[in-house]
Amino acid sequence: MRKSILKSLKPDIIVEMLDMAVAFDNWNKVMERADMLYQCVQCIHEERQEHRTKGLPLPYIHTERPLIYYYGFSHLMRGMAHQKMGQVDQARACIDQYAELEWVEDLDEVDIQVVQEFRHKARVNRYALEIEAGQVELLQEFVNFLLEHPEEWLVGLKVITEAAVRHRWQIDRVLHVFEDQIQGDGREIDSSNNDDMYHYYYQRALYEQWMGRPQEAVEFILQAIRLADKLGVDRYFIRCIALLESLREEATGKQIGRYRVMLEEMK
Repeated sequence: MRKSILKSLKPDIIVEMLDMAVAFDNWNKVMERADMLYQCVQCIHEERQEHRTKGLPLPYIHTERPLIYYYGFSHLMRGMAHQKMGQVDQARACIDQYAELEWVEDLDEVDIQVVQEFRHKARVNRYALEIEAGQVELLQEFVNFLLEHPEEWLVGLKVITEAAVRHRWQIDRVLHVFEDQIQGDGREIDSSNNDDMYHYYYQRALYEQWMGRPQEAVEFILQAIRLADKLGVDRYFIRCIALLESLREEATGKQIGRYRVMLEEMK
């Protein structure tokens, strides 16, 4: 992309475009926008370095976050896209890139905080990538990490449950550990993590179905339906309804009654 075009772009606008592409699961578009974001911030960085070398005042460009954030976010989004497309090696390379952002010059305290946040994200996402790829030997290590970082338990539990469904792992012991923690720490789920919670409930329903516990599966899919409705994502809702209908004959009369009431309330 031409430098003149890049200079006219705003990093925060590209971030919004990235978020929209993620919402629609358009991973090719995510890759395209992530590359655009990287080129944009690289252009800004090079221009600043040029002015600094010549002793000129640095050009002012308004951004909502420090410039280094956009470097890290571009690599993170590219890594997510590679992971969703099953390109594990490329996803690993992206994680390595946002794990080490210290190469950017003249970091202040705010920048260093951003670097540390991306290093933490890289550690979480590296575990997630390997667990999703079937590295069951890392499961206990990941569980220990999540117990040390309770703010990550929901994302981690979603990853573990999805991997268990895909690779046919029995994870009842792991689920028990996290359920005890959730009930004991008094932390409530808020709207900011409804999407992660939806995916956890849906994957948990699939897991319970595979384990031969259909009524437990129905309980989780009912919770997933409520969140799908809150999120307003039709494909989530349709997927939930299809799974529940496949479990209908094994559900209790009380569960089917709750299901009918729920559908009536959503009209």
